[in-house]
Amino acid sequence: MTKMETQAHSHNTNLLGSPLRKNTSSMILKPPQTTPARRHTLHSNVLTISPKREKDAKKRVVITGMGVVSVFGNDVDTFYLRLLAGESGIGSIDRFDVSEFPTRFGGQISDFESSGYIHPKHDQRMDDCQRYCIVAGKKAIEDAALVGHELSKIDKERAGVIVGTGIGGATLLSHGIVSYMESGYKNISPFLSQYIQPCMGPAFLAMDLGFMGPTYSISTACATSNYCFCAAANHIREGVADLMIAGGAEASFNPVTFGGFVACNSLSQRNNDPQTASRPWDQDRDGFVMSEGAGVLVMESLEHAMKREAPIIAEYLGGAINCDAYHITDARPDAFGITNCIRSSVLNAGVSIEEVNYINAHATSTPAGDLAEIKALKNVFKNSTGIKINATKSMIGHSLAACGGMEVIATIKAIQTGWLHPTINQFNLDPEVAFDTVANHKQQHEVNVAISNSFGFGGHNSIVAFSAFKP
Repeated sequence: MTKMETQAHSHNTNLLGSPLRKNTSSMILKPPQTTPARRHTLHSNVLTISPKREKDAKKRVVITGMGVVSVFGNDVDTFYLRLLAGESGIGSIDRFDVSEFPTRFGGQISDFESSGYIHPKHDQRMDDCQRYCIVAGKKAIEDAALVGHELSKIDKERAGVIVGTGIGGATLLSHGIVSYMESGYKNISPFLSQYIQPCMGPAFLAMDLGFMGPTYSISTACATSNYCFCAAANHIREGVADLMIAGGAEASFNPVTFGGFVACNSLSQRNNDPQTASRPWDQDRDGFVMSEGAGVLVMESLEHAMKREAPIIAEYLGGAINCDAYHITDARPDAFGITNCIRSSVLNAGVSIEEVNYINAHATSTPAGDLAEIKALKNVFKNSTGIKINATKSMIGHSLAACGGMEVIATIKAIQTGWLHPTINQFNLDPEVAFDTVANHKQQHEVNVAISNSFGFGGHNSIVAFSAFKP
């Protein structure tokens, strides 16, 4: 690493601050003085500490609930069964006129149902981004057996919500701009200034549940959900919270947002066959397919979950975040940032590289992005034998800030069921890909440790690690 790269990395790490300050993605640079109690090795300029999983029940973080809003509906089990079946949720966009756009399809959610989860008065005012957040969040709370009297028994001052979004209430903002252009400011909704803010989804969810702990939104483009998981886990490990709802939500199907991605040539233009347009790692991939939705987890300290006899689904082992500090859209050609993030996430999780045998990849179906991730994986996993990787986006598209949340749910379901969903549309695998991509058909696989990768515009990298819960 050059002196300039070292200084840039240090600068980006120091900017993170609380609540992400304890994330070991920042552990680069010079190794400290070694002592007999701690064994260190230096590998490719990355400080590593001998793996040791967390044992303290107050600091172990477990998953007790999951909630999803997707092109396959709002039920987690149905969502995963349709992924296992290799279905595509991609179709024509009919929410606005796309007849003049070079891309006319995406993972648009139709027939979204929020009754029973959002008060009708608020429902009609909200942006879909907030609606998706609330429904996924309350579904996760139900899954965690926190309904009725059970919800009233937890300490709500020690429960919070961190659900991020990349764009926020963009559709409401788009409508507000049209209203202003047509009729002036007097025709703008008085709720616009509040409802377009990214923090409003978690705020509304916290208000509905009465959660008074750490509640906010993180926005790091398509890496957002994993940033939220890392932040939520750190609040628990620091003793600030017992329970956190965390994940991501996005609703970006409006002419301005969609048109912006069209204008920068990011999207596939396979209009004649939209269901095969998302082709991660295929030689003929031509861009990503925009989607929307939400993916949310209930995360608790093991001590808190056991005390209330919660259903424990999986264990969050750790995670890492960092920044490429290179380009607004492209990953570093040497994949240094992603490589470091993967190594740091494994270190934070307290496991060895050899323990990881499943990777839910970011894999957006872009020509350069797919191979940057593969290069990083090759840098870390020198022997790919026994490792499976797959791409959820091949079926549901790229839901921007929500993608990490939805993909973590797919990762946890793989841990639970022992079945990996396929990467569909693998017609002509890029020869650079030296991993089993679970091409076109589901595979049985006993997951030991899984990581889920998410990367965003601006060079934001985030990796989280999970395993089955073992007392």
